Amino acid sequence: MLQEKAIENFKTGYSCSESVVKAAIDEGLVPSELLSCATSFSGGMGNGCLCGAIAGAQMVIGYIHGIGKTEKARALAKELVEEFKKSHKATCCKVLTSGLDFHSPERKAHCVNMVSAASGILENILEAAKEAAAKN
Repeated sequence: MLQEKAIENFKTGYSCSESVVKAAIDEGLVPSELLSCATSFSGGMGNGCLCGAIAGAQMVIGYIHGIGKTEKARALAKELVEEFKKSHKATCCKVLTSGLDFHSPERKAHCVNMVSAASGILENILEAAKEAAAKN
């Protein structure tokens, strides 16, 4: 459901980073206050650096597995990036959207795929972490 909600959020006007965080809010994983924090991470943090969808997913991982579980958070963050790179080869917004005008419908259509990928990977990582914790 997280992935589906993130895609819908993006299609209805939320930025890439906001879409992922809003989906996590809607699923009850993080508090609503986190949404405003996600805003500045869209568009590659405003300068085309890290893909906002990845940044949003990392915020969710950090919130759930942060302080007190730092090593777990870092391992999951690394896993998210590695999984994303398997299919997209890069995490840099400039690289992922090369040749697309920032406000074009083509970029919007392209970026929905980034939101889908990042939120799908996040959903899988969180589910696996939850199952592992239940076994311990």
